[in-house]
Amino acid sequence: MKSVVILISGRGSNMRAIVEARLPLSVAAVISNRADAAGLAYAREQGITVEAIEHRGFPTREAFDAALAQAIERHRPDLVVMAGFMRILGDAFVARFAGRMINIHPSLLPMFPGLHTHRRALEEGVKLHGATVHFVTPSLDHGPIVVQAAVPVLPGDDEDALAARVLEQEHRIYPLAVRWFAEDRLVIRDGVVRVKDSSGGDTAQLLMAP
Repeated sequence: MKSVVILISGRGSNMRAIVEARLPLSVAAVISNRADAAGLAYAREQGITVEAIEHRGFPTREAFDAALAQAIERHRPDLVVMAGFMRILGDAFVARFAGRMINIHPSLLPMFPGLHTHRRALEEGVKLHGATVHFVTPSLDHGPIVVQAAVPVLPGDDEDALAARVLEQEHRIYPLAVRWFAEDRLVIRDGVVRVKDSSGGDTAQLLMAP
């Protein structure tokens, strides 16, 4: 059985969705860069090992990255899952976990990388918005895409309404992506992710909101 370490910075709703999906893997630890992250309390209640490594306690980003990498490696995970982890990680850290670290981003990448995605989607007048699970690379929010979910942008939407609709889909696709990894169904060829189905072909990687 594969194991994962989940990184969070706040409430950890995507972490919770993964834990409650009862996937065929073990969650070795939940690690946060904030000791007051609300998601740590939930993880403790589930009997999961938790750690807090406060980024503010390190003189440089590189020093924090090194401490975080060491903490992760102590648990020997097959996969590192960034679930609302609000720190930009350096190239050396990303290279260390290349091919075994994934992130979820609240937009249909490559559109709207970075912050304030829902506001920017509304300002641009797009008709579809959504969420993307991708492998992490040194380019911010631009790694190989595992799966996406799309939602309509409705008349009268504000940031909160659109964000809530997207979050529902995040909770749908992130456990799915982690399951695919645990089942050895993800293959990266030429920077593109393919998801093998039971017949050896590819399965759908874009989900529409029901």
